Amino acid sequence: MIFFKLAFINVFFLIIIALFNTNSWYFIILTIAQLFYIPLTLYMVSKSDQSWFARFLPYVSIPASLAVILLQLTTNTPFDLVFALLYFVFTLTVAGYGLSRFLKRGFTHMEEFMIDMGLIYLAIGGAWFLVSEAKIDTDFSPILTWLTSVHFHYSSFLLPIFVGFLGRLYKSTFYKWVGTIILLSPIVVAVGIAYSPLIELFSVLMYIVGIYGLIILSVKASVQHVLQKWMIRISFAALGISIVFSLLYAFGNLSKLYVVTIDFMLRFHGVTNCVLFALIGIIGWYIQIPPSKQRKLDFPISMIRGKWTIGKNILSGKLDNKKYNGLIDDMGLYKRHLNRQTLSPAVIDFYENTIEYRLFAEVKWCLWFKPFAGIYRLISRYMKQINLPLSSQKVEMTGDIFSIKEEVDGRSNPRAWVRMANEETIFVALYSYHQTLDRTYMNIALPLPRSSMIGILEMSNSGKELVLTSKKQSSETDSGIYLAVKKSLFKLPIEETFQVQEDKSGNLKAQHNMWIFSIPFLTINYAIYHKDVCN
Repeated sequence: MIFFKLAFINVFFLIIIALFNTNSWYFIILTIAQLFYIPLTLYMVSKSDQSWFARFLPYVSIPASLAVILLQLTTNTPFDLVFALLYFVFTLTVAGYGLSRFLKRGFTHMEEFMIDMGLIYLAIGGAWFLVSEAKIDTDFSPILTWLTSVHFHYSSFLLPIFVGFLGRLYKSTFYKWVGTIILLSPIVVAVGIAYSPLIELFSVLMYIVGIYGLIILSVKASVQHVLQKWMIRISFAALGISIVFSLLYAFGNLSKLYVVTIDFMLRFHGVTNCVLFALIGIIGWYIQIPPSKQRKLDFPISMIRGKWTIGKNILSGKLDNKKYNGLIDDMGLYKRHLNRQTLSPAVIDFYENTIEYRLFAEVKWCLWFKPFAGIYRLISRYMKQINLPLSSQKVEMTGDIFSIKEEVDGRSNPRAWVRMANEETIFVALYSYHQTLDRTYMNIALPLPRSSMIGILEMSNSGKELVLTSKKQSSETDSGIYLAVKKSLFKLPIEETFQVQEDKSGNLKAQHNMWIFSIPFLTINYAIYHKDVCN
């Protein structure tokens, strides 16, 4: 409640500032955001958050608000820089809170990521406010420096958080594209203002696409409270109007044919965003704050962590006397998701008797990713984990399956599949499974230095073909690629899919595809033969 009380105490000081401030009237646009909009928004974001960061943040906001009030009620004192620094430290703390939220979750729940980024972007606004108050020479005019700070308080802080709240109510593939545009636009705007009117014009066009997409989404969203529904729509619609004038202003900067002046932008654009977008938006979202749909991930993860060198040595002291022939004891474990009547018997046999097969792999890195793969290869050869060759030449992967002690790993029936090629360790993967609700997942851990990469795969079949994927089929599933550090899980922006099928000759072939930020970067094609055939 501290944020809530602080916001309304600050209203009293805003009235005093408006009455007695000697600066131009439009400077209060930023002050309103600092003293009223930011505390209320942080109250809505952190209301149900019990983390120490959320409890600590309100106490940092009190001296920050006092600093802003003193800056506005005084002129050119020796303490101006100190006051501006206090506010900047506060925005850094807010950014730290956004980062802490993100690190607990990772790249999942786009709507929560939007909120995280809004919190992080505020620090950029705080930095520009510091530059403006300290009168640091940035080769920009004082008014442009101040406007950049305003931009990062409204378009980069309030807007992403409003978009995050909207995503809690309605999220689709279109929402993800719109959200991405909204997140990228502030940076593109800043680059355009600094370096190129053409980039500035392009950034405004990006904003137009994103904002009008938000208007469409706000109409589609299911909002129970009628007043809230219309206030949210009016808030986004106000941006839809003001952004048109931003386009005319950016066009003027490029063509030197000024239809809209900066004075008009301060009056119309500034007031529209301050009142219709921000004030109505905050009231609208406050009527009924949408709850987060994020759920705690509590599936079992391997407790095994590596040192700087992984390889087969990581298994030392962790093996027991069980004998495993395959990655899975019985494919019937996944019977709810597999149709064994249609799935190829050869595919089933491969997973139940993996050591009876030989694998030949062709690794194909996407061209854009090869430089990164080359750098990583220098590390992986030493680490002896996820040590894939750069060459696409076919190579045989040999290895064996070893039983791991359950009390050491922490999961059911864990086993290690060690794969090697040309006497180098390629993979050390620890296989198990877990069940959440009515779905059984393949649970794979790849130990890394002081951590582990966790792959949670859903299994299904399309006719005779087996499909394993980390791509979430719904928000309620565990599937994904995670980084485990101690007991914390961080979802990585990586996805993978395995497709295993029997070819016309009766042998098996598999394709392993990987994406990062939905961009493909790796394909591994496997040819799989039963040892009896090879012999």
